[in-house]
Amino acid sequence: MSEQTHDGAVAVTAPPSPDAGLSRAELAAKYGLSVSGARPSLAAYVRQLWGRRHFILAFSQAKLTAQYSQAKLGQLWQVATPLLNAAVYFLIFGLILNAGRGMDKDVYIPFLVTGVFVFTFTQTSVMAGVRAIAGNLGLVRALHFPRASLPISFALQQLQQLLVSMIVLFAVAIAFGSYPGGSWLLIAPTLALQFVFNVGLSLIMARLGSKTPDLAQLMPFVMRTWMYASGVMFSIPIMLKDKPAWIADILMYNPAAIYMDLIRFSLIDGYTASNLPEHVWFAALIWAVLVGAAGFVYFWKAEERYGRG
Repeated sequence: MSEQTHDGAVAVTAPPSPDAGLSRAELAAKYGLSVSGARPSLAAYVRQLWGRRHFILAFSQAKLTAQYSQAKLGQLWQVATPLLNAAVYFLIFGLILNAGRGMDKDVYIPFLVTGVFVFTFTQTSVMAGVRAIAGNLGLVRALHFPRASLPISFALQQLQQLLVSMIVLFAVAIAFGSYPGGSWLLIAPTLALQFVFNVGLSLIMARLGSKTPDLAQLMPFVMRTWMYASGVMFSIPIMLKDKPAWIADILMYNPAAIYMDLIRFSLIDGYTASNLPEHVWFAALIWAVLVGAAGFVYFWKAEERYGRG
C-alpha cells in the first residue's frame, strides 16, 4: 500500500497483518507452536521413552560397570555384598535370636538369603530413584530427553545386578537340597512384576527427591523399617502366631513380602503354598499395576519442572 504525503513524496506502508488482534494462544494454535520444554501428552511421552530405549539400556549397563570400578574385586561385589548381609543376618537373627524357629536349617538358610537378595532389589531401586534427578542435574539441564529415562534406567541397573546374584542364590538353594524344577519357572514372572513395581516406586521417589534432597537422608531409615516388617529374616505367620491375625495379614500382603515369598515358594522345596497368603498372585499383579501406573503418571506430571530452579 502507498499514499502521497503533503510534500508530494510517496510513503509505502505495510498491509495490515492477517494475525492482527490474535492472542498468543491463538497464534500458537494457528501455527502449531508450543512452549519450549512443555510437558508432552502421556501417549507422546511413552513414545519418547520407547525411542530412548537403547539409551536407557546403555546407561544402566554403564552405571553397573562403573559402580565397582574402583574396587579390586570389581563386579564380584554385586554378589558379595548381599551374601555378606545375609551372613550377618544369619548370625544375629538365625543363631542368636533364633528367628528361624519352626523351619529346618535346610529351609531357613535359603529362605534368609532369598529374602535379602529380593528385598535388596527393591531397596536399591528406591534409593537410586531418590537421587535419579537430583544427582544428575548436569545431564538433565544439558540434554533434552524424557526424564523418566533416569529412574527407569536405575531400576533396570538393579535388575541386572539381581540377575547376576541369582546365580549364587541358585547355588545356595541347590546346596541345601532344593533342586531345579518346574516351580523355578515362576521366578521369571515374579521378577517381572517386582520390576514394574520397583520402577513405579522409583519414579515416585525421583519426583519427590528432585525437590527434597533431604529425602535421601531419611530413606535408609524408612527402608530398614520396611525390611524388618516384611519378614526378610523370619516367617511372619510363625513369628506372629500369638498376635491378632490381622497384623500378620497386613504384613504378609505388603508388596515386599509378597514378592519375596513368591520367589521363596518357587525356589525352595520346603517352602510350600501354605506359607503364602491367599490370592498371592493377584495381589502381586495389583501392586505392580497400581504402583507402576501411578508412579509413571505422577512423575510425568512434573516433567517440565525437573532441573529448573
